[in-house]
Amino acid sequence: MISNLFSTDPDWTLAAIRITLGVVFFAHGAQKVFGWFGGAGLQGTLRTMHDHLHLPVPVAFLAVMSEFLGGAGLIVGLLSRVAAIGICATMLSAIVMVHGRYGLFMNWFGDRKGNGIEYHLLAMALAIAIVVRGAGALSLDRLLYMWQ
Repeated sequence: MISNLFSTDPDWTLAAIRITLGVVFFAHGAQKVFGWFGGAGLQGTLRTMHDHLHLPVPVAFLAVMSEFLGGAGLIVGLLSRVAAIGICATMLSAIVMVHGRYGLFMNWFGDRKGNGIEYHLLAMALAIAIVVRGAGALSLDRLLYMWQ
């Protein structure tokens, strides 16, 4: 079972997918955890998720950590499948709870309310590729798999 968690091919395409997804989610998580890049920080984010989405604080905290720690894990390729599952769950929740009502497209011009689900679908598809195939080249998962 543990072997399956770390198994992967030395595939550079998977590495590119993993690292790119990791950078994006680490940045979004850093907004929520530290307030970097114009974010609200942890307290502000948890308060907003609790007040506006009615999420219990522990659930909101898990969502934030799936982005921040999941993003960091994907960047270095550590527990990549676990990180990708967390990101999928967070994106699916975002679709169901917030963005699904706004259709497919992002609101690029700010001329209507809300953003659609296209970003979330892309993130889920990339994360599913990592769940199915593994972390790829240049990953700690690959090193751990080879050392077993």
